[in-house]
Amino acid sequence: MSAEAPLGDAPVLERGIGRLGDRALGVVNALGEFGLLAWSSGLAAARGHFPWRSLVLQFEIVAVRSLPIVSITAFFTGMVLALQTAFALSRFGAKPYVGSIVSLAIVRELGPVLAALMVGARVGAGIASEIGSMTVTEQVEAIRAMGADPVQKLVVPRVLAATFALPMLTVFADFLGVLGGGIIADVQYGIAPHFYLQTVTTSVELTDVISGIAKTFVFGWIIAMVGCYFGLRTRGGTQGVGRATTSAVVVASIAVLVTDFFLTKLLMLVPTDLLISALVDRLS
Repeated sequence: MSAEAPLGDAPVLERGIGRLGDRALGVVNALGEFGLLAWSSGLAAARGHFPWRSLVLQFEIVAVRSLPIVSITAFFTGMVLALQTAFALSRFGAKPYVGSIVSLAIVRELGPVLAALMVGARVGAGIASEIGSMTVTEQVEAIRAMGADPVQKLVVPRVLAATFALPMLTVFADFLGVLGGGIIADVQYGIAPHFYLQTVTTSVELTDVISGIAKTFVFGWIIAMVGCYFGLRTRGGTQGVGRATTSAVVVASIAVLVTDFFLTKLLMLVPTDLLISALVDRLS
């Protein structure tokens, strides 16, 4: 009996390995399709023949309409961060220096990442659902039938808008996050605003701001490309649109967090202060 048990479990093990292999092949295939779409969009953007009116419209959708949610998120995150940081620093008698920690945390990490996550949840879902609806109703095929390139008309304006809008939103997020922390430091802990501002300006350098904003160009590109990818591969009617929208938000959020780690590690290795000084010298 005991000798036959492993033989009986063999088909189950084989099916499990087969499913794992299918999942791995599906991931590799999806990465290949995503790479081809990214390459096609890059070539289309280099040609420059895309609808400028659509680009302006997408920029308004990504930047202007996302500003309220990004602003609210950054403002209250700065307030909570100042509240918790001052509470912890008070144990060591360093409560007045809460501005240094809050400003560095927001400018280098929390501002860019939170702005990207909020834009990814709102814009990524919108792109996936819009293009997905066009795919299942065969509007994308109609664009091809008319001799136009769907990548040039649908993908490139959204990718360019998200790539250049997210850094601008990050600037607002950084400012409002530091402002929210200053309000809590003044109202809750009695830290003078001028002292809070002094700790912020002495702690945050230009390299900190640039390293945080530089990452958002990549984040914006990822969010738009993921939304377009899942939108173009939507199948199965309205249910497929829902699945594509959910997948776009989940994948974009995970991709932003994973990419943030590697970009942060890379920017720590690059002498950004030397690059900035060289750029300033050349411009002057």
